[in-house]
Amino acid sequence: METYLHPKFPQIKICGLTKTGDALKCASAGADAIGLVFFKNSPRYVSPEKAKIICASLPENVTTVGVFVNEPFNSIMDIVTTSNLRAVQLHGNEPPKFVRDLMNQGLIVIKGLYMESQPSITQVSTYDASAYLVECDQGVLPGGNAMTWNWEDAAGVAENHPMVLAGGLSPENVASAINKATPDAVDVSSGVESAPGKKNIYKVQEFIKAVHITADLGSTPKRKLRRIF
Repeated sequence: METYLHPKFPQIKICGLTKTGDALKCASAGADAIGLVFFKNSPRYVSPEKAKIICASLPENVTTVGVFVNEPFNSIMDIVTTSNLRAVQLHGNEPPKFVRDLMNQGLIVIKGLYMESQPSITQVSTYDASAYLVECDQGVLPGGNAMTWNWEDAAGVAENHPMVLAGGLSPENVASAINKATPDAVDVSSGVESAPGKKNIYKVQEFIKAVHITADLGSTPKRKLRRIF
């Protein structure tokens, strides 16, 4: 898949949406992508039928991303079709061939890699994904679990691969995280919530504002940023 350039600041994905109204507000605030979680153990889980309604409400310029954990290929493709997703994000132990098979379906495929568990960021060259989401992977559930970490450790991935930074991001720290990790995109969920799956639009607006300000402060990398969503 060809990589396009985003000229000013990292793209923004707001993840864990469960309500149509929240998704519309995030899109209006400037989100580039909306994440919908199909991992049933997550408090942010949405059914494919509900996700379809959310996706149908969004403008064309907002990319809809389905988040999966070790889900079978056919199940993912059924949900992609039902919900009308344009991208998938894989947070399990999916092998490189699995990623390639999804890429061959014309999807944007984001593979999760971790600092403290498997698959590790050291395995990035074994995959051929559209982009790589890097987080620490602390806590019980797959993902960042709202815990901050040393984001600078992810900078090496961003030097050579399209990278999404996640894990513990908030309106208060995202500018610092961007400066340390130089990502092409950032992904936030609990950092802009009032409760699991319920977004606080004020926090969303402040988060997006903080990301946009990094362009004025010169916090974004010297290289041109890659467009992921």
